[in-house]
Amino acid sequence: MNKRDYYEVLGVSRQADGEEVKRAYRKLALKFHPDRNPGDREAEEQFKEAAEAYEVLRDSKKRQIYDAYGHEGLRGTGFDGFSGGFEDIFSSFGDIFQDLFNFGFGGGSRPRTAARPGDDLLYELTLTFEEAVFGTEKEVRIETLVSCEQCEGKGAEPGTEESTCPMCNGSGQVIQSQGFFRISSTCARCQGVGRVMVSPCKSCNGQGRVRQSRTVQVRVPPGVDAGMKLRLRSEGAAGYRGGPAGDLFVRIDVKPHESFERDGDNLFSRVSISFVQAILGGEVDFPLLDGTLKNIRIEKGTQPGKVMRFPNEGVPRLRGYGKGDLFIQIEVKIPTHVTRHQEELLKEFAGIEKEKGEKKVKKWPWRRKKGEEQSSSAKASGESRS
Repeated sequence: MNKRDYYEVLGVSRQADGEEVKRAYRKLALKFHPDRNPGDREAEEQFKEAAEAYEVLRDSKKRQIYDAYGHEGLRGTGFDGFSGGFEDIFSSFGDIFQDLFNFGFGGGSRPRTAARPGDDLLYELTLTFEEAVFGTEKEVRIETLVSCEQCEGKGAEPGTEESTCPMCNGSGQVIQSQGFFRISSTCARCQGVGRVMVSPCKSCNGQGRVRQSRTVQVRVPPGVDAGMKLRLRSEGAAGYRGGPAGDLFVRIDVKPHESFERDGDNLFSRVSISFVQAILGGEVDFPLLDGTLKNIRIEKGTQPGKVMRFPNEGVPRLRGYGKGDLFIQIEVKIPTHVTRHQEELLKEFAGIEKEKGEKKVKKWPWRRKKGEEQSSSAKASGESRS
């Protein structure tokens, strides 16, 4: 039997997006649903056909294969429609019907588990500049929900067990008929679990959790920066009635440093030298973040503002090997007070600099003596008269 084109079945174009496909299927599902067309074989077939088309066109991978190779391409993947009748469709499309209509059509619904994951928690951790660069370990105290020791997180009084919910007979769903629909809703007695507690734990009132303060060890890796988050799995709030614990997220804040600044994995700082050191050169000891001293060589004639780069001496790379770079800017200190002897030496130095400047000016090629200037002028005048 030849199958119709899926786009034709739903009445959409090949460029239709997911929402258009969904709307088209909603319309056909309501129109051809078997509860609305009892005993109508043609409506049943159209209901199955629409469900098959929707299953393919809502799935990007199936749709891609279908667009390229048609029905034969889908058979090659093992998909050949819904041959198991309505139960096959309802069991496969339970979530789809819930999404489209916000209620079930009966059949095949399973009770929900009582266990639920715990909440994630957020903790703000402030570090010193050095702790962020080199890493550290911190103990943090958090207020959270922990598993009840009395009932071991089960919520029931020790020695007692849960019983089947008498309202839904353990299915977790209550089915009501309204016209041509069978509407399935969550059981109000057991909240969809299918079981009820005979004797809730007195310590936690059947919640399986109690509020308590506890200590968590946080390992901070080298190279973290302000605004980053560390994730500690299963260190959040305990799960409800045996569910998995949530996660603890630690958001990092970093105090500023008086001598260093940071940009990514690079460090920036300054070192002050005297104007004599800037002129004559020399060596200075620069204090690093770890407390050690780094010997820095100052070249003769170093200018204020010069930046020196030291590769692989910055911040450890958090996601990789090695470190960033260290950049040190030179600041030249000008003394505000000098002795009389220093002043005399500086005046002598200034006088020498002045003489050097005058000699340099005299050597400039465009500077001529007065007699040479007059001779050149007369020669130029005679040439113009001739």
